[in-house]
Amino acid sequence: MVDDDLELERDIGQATIVYDEPDEGTVRKTVPNEHIAYFQDHWIIKTDEDEEGHDIVRRVPAQRVHYVERSVEQFEEEVATLVDQVQSFAADLRTKLPVGGGNSEQQREPDDPPEPHRINIEEGSPDGPDDSTSQ
Repeated sequence: MVDDDLELERDIGQATIVYDEPDEGTVRKTVPNEHIAYFQDHWIIKTDEDEEGHDIVRRVPAQRVHYVERSVEQFEEEVATLVDQVQSFAADLRTKLPVGGGNSEQQREPDDPPEPHRINIEEGSPDGPDDSTSQ
């Protein structure tokens, strides 16, 4: 729980999300950047707190969102954060998926060319299947 008297040292900016709500039509909501996140194909927005101090959030499916606009200190920092997230995701995938290992073609010696795969072809009629059994 965050103390109400505590002030952040720097402005974290704001985010505006525009989405379709079944009962209200198009909704435009502006919240602090820390109150909005994208997770599992949904935008999650903190809308309030209950009496016990628990966050009340609204999950908006991505297909209902027109756009999300955020104010950031520097665009380069925002992009760098995105790049870090993508690199982390890629590293996680590399640990789960075998990449580049176990391929017999890669285990061959460079001077050992692959063997050709031979297919036997019998000559037939150019108009269709061989009719030799119906005579």
